[in-house]
Order: sequence, then C-alpha cells, then structure tokens
Amino acid sequence: MGATALPILFFTILWGVVGIVLPFFVPKGPNRGVVQVVLMLTGACCWLFWLCCYMCQMNPLIGPIIKRDVALVMQQEWGTGPIVTPGA
Repeated sequence: MGATALPILFFTILWGVVGIVLPFFVPKGPNRGVVQVVLMLTGACCWLFWLCCYMCQMNPLIGPIIKRDVALVMQQEWGTGPIVTPGA
C-alpha cells in the first residue's frame, strides 16, 4: 500500500485553512497578532505532525514481532513456501 494523494491533499487544505485563511478573520484587538501567530503555528505544527505519522506508516522501521510457532502456522495455512518443521 502506498501513499495516495487524496489524504495528503485533504489535510494540507484543512491545516492550510487553519494556518493561512483563519488569521485574516481574527477580530481587531490588543492580542490580534498573538492569536494570528498561534493559528499559524497550530496549522503548521499539526500538519507536520500528521504528515510525519502518515508517512511513517508507508515504510515502518519496526515490523510485527511474530513467534516462530505462529510463523510456522501462518506459513502452513497460507502456503507461502515450504513447511519448516520445528527444531530442524
């Protein structure tokens, strides 16, 4: 399974709206600049965190750890190669 463009595009648009569009709609006040920066940082950080999590699923560094007995049963049931007898 590879990365598809739809989730990347959807979340890029979502966090782009939060970080780029919403700061223009902050009402005027003494803390307007702070709220705008918070929205921009929130959008950038959430998008980057999501992207890292999504991309780590494409090529995980650590795979599932399967016991030998379970691997032998899987091999026998799925027919993915010669049956290896335990202790051989």
